Amino acid sequence: MNVFSPASLLRVPTAPDNAVARTFRRVVSGDPEGRPPWVRALEEGDDAGLFGPASAPWAVHGNLATLVGGIRALLLQALHPGAVAGVRNHSRYREDALDRLAGTTRWLVTLTFGDTAAIERESARVRGMHGRVRGTYLPPGSEDGEHTYSANDPHLLRWVHLAFTDSFLTAHQVWGGPIPGGADAYVAAWAQSAVPLGLADPPRSAADLATQLRSYDAELDGGADAREVVRFIMNPPLPIAARPAYAVLAAGAVSTLDPHHRELLGLPAVPAALSQAATRALLGGMRWAVGGQSPSEQAARTRLARLAADSQGS
Repeated sequence: MNVFSPASLLRVPTAPDNAVARTFRRVVSGDPEGRPPWVRALEEGDDAGLFGPASAPWAVHGNLATLVGGIRALLLQALHPGAVAGVRNHSRYREDALDRLAGTTRWLVTLTFGDTAAIERESARVRGMHGRVRGTYLPPGSEDGEHTYSANDPHLLRWVHLAFTDSFLTAHQVWGGPIPGGADAYVAAWAQSAVPLGLADPPRSAADLATQLRSYDAELDGGADAREVVRFIMNPPLPIAARPAYAVLAAGAVSTLDPHHRELLGLPAVPAALSQAATRALLGGMRWAVGGQSPSEQAARTRLARLAADSQGS
């Protein structure tokens, strides 16, 4: 399917969308039931974790707009040659793309909804994976040869964090609801997720986020390696039932990219009004099909209810 075809955007999977929604939930979680052990484990724990039900991260990451934000984040990350080199050289993203997606989902969900102990374990898992990702790459227009990269390098960590934060925020602003405290509250709160990974000074406001993103402009490259990764992101090996919906979500993600970033990645312009309306209709149908809360949020709320009951009984 041509992701950018207006006809494909008009063929939005319609209600009840149960199969589409549940297929996506299985895909992003890596579990046939959409509720892997690490989601069920969110019911356990001794505290609320970094955030809580009234927080900006719960509002943003508990919304199905994260499906669009995740695609956008991967596209944005592909602009940095260091990030692309890490993906190409240290992951089997073509063979294990869905496992990689499930791993990223696990990190996002655990940091958002888990208790302190779960967050520490998940951060240690990711740091351990990052420790093995190192090598060299050739920056665009470089006259001094190859540069080294490491997934634990604060400069590269910052780019990945910026791409995630900007993408989830942007997707929510287009397709989600209100954010408690607004965009600044989300950026400031989600900054806490980067500290356990080794980033000491992530952006704390929407303006700071935009400034830090612009500071990478000279390093970004839409070369052959980036475009190969982008082609894969736009056409991943999804189950057949999920492919039409993914085409709509991917077009929605592209419609929100900065035009310069989109051009660097070799992605054609999409009709923003049409693609965003199609994405809104699809997400609305999926919300109707699966309900207002994800299994992860439900598990976290179960933990918080238990802790409140224990506190009242003591």
